[in-house]
Amino acid sequence: MSAQRTSGTGRVSFKANDEGQTKLDRLYQQGCAKIRLPKVYGGKAAEAVLINSAGGLTGGDVVNWHATAASDTYAVLTTQACEKIYKADSDVARVGNHLSVADGARLDWLPQETILYDRAGLARSLDVHLEGSARFLAVESLLLGRIAMGEALHSLAFSDNWRIHRDGKLIHAEAQRLEGDVAHIGAADAVLSGHLALATLCYIGPEESDAMTALMESGRTLMAPFEGCSVGLSSFNGKILARLTAINGMALRAALIPLISHFRTGEPLPRVWTT
Repeated sequence: MSAQRTSGTGRVSFKANDEGQTKLDRLYQQGCAKIRLPKVYGGKAAEAVLINSAGGLTGGDVVNWHATAASDTYAVLTTQACEKIYKADSDVARVGNHLSVADGARLDWLPQETILYDRAGLARSLDVHLEGSARFLAVESLLLGRIAMGEALHSLAFSDNWRIHRDGKLIHAEAQRLEGDVAHIGAADAVLSGHLALATLCYIGPEESDAMTALMESGRTLMAPFEGCSVGLSSFNGKILARLTAINGMALRAALIPLISHFRTGEPLPRVWTT
């Protein structure tokens, strides 16, 4: 008899009202995928909190999230807590994230960290479609093992594939894969230098090249004081990429929060990030 597996699909879309405020347009949730829309004070963006009510994922689980931001809206998507990926006896968990941002809109994809347990399996994807002058900010963070418990990942199957399009043209693609004895592989200086936490930040906007370069350089200056964290930023083809590795999740978050705020031009982080 096969074990029961969880599945879920969540869809949320936003529109601008007559006063130019971003409001909910449509909401759909099925299975373990839940979406909550907290009232936001002091910020311009509407907020959606994505919740996996199963409390974590393991092999064979499937979750899909869909979000759409219509013209002249500003929305931020985050998660209620860190997503835990448990040991998988067979297959992998699959998570698909599908985002659409219309001309003149902005969407920030800011899930909290994903924690990979030993023998975890996860295949994740991020599929984004931007139109015209849309702005997009994405952050994905990983914690390799339950760091506080001293867990080392001796067996792992993780993949993360990003595809970002603007007006139907592919403008960013990357694939990340961690497989095997990650504790041993990550100890190499050319890989993670023994760090157990890592993150990728990507900002894409309509700014001119000089403005993007200035935004990147100020981000580098902001990151200079942080210890226990290695940060690299680059700017090219209308986007800025930041890669971070840290000795643990606390050091990673300490650097990541001001960097996210920098690219959100002072907008407050979702409350779930700080409570």
